Amino acid sequence: MNRLPPLNSLKCFESAARNGSFNKAAKELSVTPSAISHQIKGLESFLGLELFRRTKRKVILTEAGETYLKPIKSIFEQLDNATSELKSKQKTGSLRLAVAPAFLTRWLMPRMERFQERYPDIQIEISSSGGLVDFSANDIDMAVYFGNGEWEGVEAHYLRPARLAPVCNPRLIKADQPINTPEDMRFYPLLHVTKRKDEWHDWLQQHDLDPTRFRRGLMFSSGSLTAGAAAQGLGIALSDSELVMPEIEAGTLKILFDQHLITNKSFYLVYEKRRSVTSAMMAFKEWIIEEMDGGKIIQ
Repeated sequence: MNRLPPLNSLKCFESAARNGSFNKAAKELSVTPSAISHQIKGLESFLGLELFRRTKRKVILTEAGETYLKPIKSIFEQLDNATSELKSKQKTGSLRLAVAPAFLTRWLMPRMERFQERYPDIQIEISSSGGLVDFSANDIDMAVYFGNGEWEGVEAHYLRPARLAPVCNPRLIKADQPINTPEDMRFYPLLHVTKRKDEWHDWLQQHDLDPTRFRRGLMFSSGSLTAGAAAQGLGIALSDSELVMPEIEAGTLKILFDQHLITNKSFYLVYEKRRSVTSAMMAFKEWIIEEMDGGKIIQ
């Protein structure tokens, strides 16, 4: 391939030819008129041809300049179109996401309209998953995990901490046994999540209370079920206001104490380590981090 002229000199030539003025070209490209003149002189020296006839008031294309302008203008139009097309494609694609049921229905789904408004060309497929995803055995691109961030074979991006507080149905509280302090909860059953049996024990100890003095209530397989049981008046659950906001607004749940369980568990966005990150994956990652930064605390 023959050596090509510098891109800057071609940009200056195209702008000056289109505007019919070095001064207008300088303003358009945010440089000085002398810089335009210098670039065009360099291009003319490179080509061994005069591209402009200089007059006191304006510059006029020579026959060689007219001939050269047409393909140069076409090339810049193609570059502009190619760049616009590439940038547009960065907002398209597909994404397959796996999330826990409670997180899906309580946090993600109410916000998906905002994601779709920002990225209308990204097709997203969401599945419910109660555990870890075997990325090598299925076509899931990303998942939301809850834990300490230490999982083998995945890239984990921190999203939000878990902050659990006691909630119950207001009708559960008896007139002769009000709940004014955390210790008053000993008169009512505490609902537990099977795989997170220590949460109530830890919450009580963090508030200088003796767990043995409190009643153990029913156990459920998920935090969503314990919250549902609490809304039915079966006891007190440790939940997060963001995930139970519909029940709080409906009056079937109330937050007893805005004192959260201190834990090392958080939500993370994960994907397989060896997986190339697509534009759709990057878009979702940036969006969900932004949503959590600006939103309320979640479980």
